[in-house]
Amino acid sequence: MVDGWKERLTTYTDKSGQVRERRSRIDVMMRVRGFYLDIQEWAHDDPFWAQWAVPSPITRGDGAGNHKIVAQVHSRIHQRVRERLPHLPVLLETAERVRSEAAVLLEAARATPFEEVFEHEGTRYLRILPKVNQIPSRLDHGSQHVYIKEIDSTGRRINQSSVEDDAFWAWAVIETLRHTGVRAEELTELTHLALVSYKLPDTSEIVPLLQIVPPKSNEERLLLVSPELASVLATIVKRLRDTNDGNIPLVARYDHHERVTGPQLPHLFQRRPYWQAQVLNETGIKRLLDRTLAATGLRDAASEPLRYTPHDFRRMFATEAVTGGLPVHIAARVLGHKTLTTTQAYLAVFQDDLVRTYRSFLERRRADRPQEEYREPTEQEWRDFQQHFELRKVSLGTCGRPYGTP
Repeated sequence: MVDGWKERLTTYTDKSGQVRERRSRIDVMMRVRGFYLDIQEWAHDDPFWAQWAVPSPITRGDGAGNHKIVAQVHSRIHQRVRERLPHLPVLLETAERVRSEAAVLLEAARATPFEEVFEHEGTRYLRILPKVNQIPSRLDHGSQHVYIKEIDSTGRRINQSSVEDDAFWAWAVIETLRHTGVRAEELTELTHLALVSYKLPDTSEIVPLLQIVPPKSNEERLLLVSPELASVLATIVKRLRDTNDGNIPLVARYDHHERVTGPQLPHLFQRRPYWQAQVLNETGIKRLLDRTLAATGLRDAASEPLRYTPHDFRRMFATEAVTGGLPVHIAARVLGHKTLTTTQAYLAVFQDDLVRTYRSFLERRRADRPQEEYREPTEQEWRDFQQHFELRKVSLGTCGRPYGTP
C-alpha cells in the first residue's frame, strides 16, 4: 500500500488532463515522516498516543535527492527571471499604451450623443444605450457604463468603461509591483493609511514611506517611496477621489486564505465593476496581467506566450536592486525576508553582470599587487619557461612517449 502511494505521488493530473511530474513529492513524504515521528514523541508524554505510535513508513532514504530538487527549483526560478527581466520594458510600454488608448476612446465615446456614430483611429463606432443603463441604481456614484459598437469591422459591442478600467488597474498593478517588490496579497492590502512620512534627523527632510504589513509574519516594514512610485500612487488616489466626490471609499476586503472579511478601510486597489466597490483579489490581478501580456505579443524560447506572475515582479525587483548596488542584507529587509538565504534564492545572476563583476575584481586585485609583477618577461625568463614547458610535456606523457619512461 505504501509503495503504491509513493508511486502515485510522483505524478499528478492537471486541469487539462495531462500527467505531470510532482516536484514537491519529497516535501510531502517528509511531512508524513515528521508526523509519524511527532506521534512517537507525544507517546512518551501522553499514553493516549501510544496506540498510534508505529514506525514511519517513510524512511530517511526516501528524502534522498531533496537538495538536488531544491537546486533545480532555484535554477528554474533564475531562468524565469533571466527570460522575463529583459522584456519588462516592453510590458511597461504596452501597459501605458493600452491604458492611454482606452482612455482616449472612452472620452471620445462620452462626447458622442447616444445612437450617433463617431470615428476614432480609423474605426467608426456607434454609441449605444443599453437597457441596463436605464436602471437608476447603475447611474449612482459615476458608475454609468459607456457602450459602443464597431460598425466597419467586427460589429462587436464593447463596454468601453470596463475596458478602460481594466487597462488602468493593469497599469497600476504592474507599476506598483515592479517598484515595490511586494507580494500580491500585500498589494491588495495597501490602504491610503499606509502612506506615511518620515523626517530625516540629519537634514530634517520629509520623505514618503509605504507601510507594509506582511500576512506571513505580521512584522511591518517601511519602503521608501521613489518619485516613480509616488506618481503611480498619486494617480490611483486621484482616480478614486474623482469618482467618489473627493473621498476614498471605505471598503471591506475579503481574505480568501483566512476566509474572513476585514474592517472597512480606504483600500487603494479597489474598483467599482457595478454598483458596489470591491477590492482587487489575486485572481483579478493575474487576469489583468494576462490581458496586458496578450497585447504585447511576447513569447518565450518555446514560442509559447510569455507569462508573468505577480511573484515574478518580486524576484525581478530583488535582482535589479542587488545588481544595481543595493547590499543583499538591505534587500532582504526591503523584501521582508528573515534570512539572507531566502533573498539569495531570488537573485538571478546574468552573464554580463558576472563578467563585469569579475573584471572589477581583477582590476582591484591588480591595483593591490606590485607593478613589477605585470612587466613584460625578459628573453631569458621566456626561454626558461619554454624549457620548463617542454620538460612538463615529457613528464606528463604528452610528447608521444609512454608515461613514466625515461
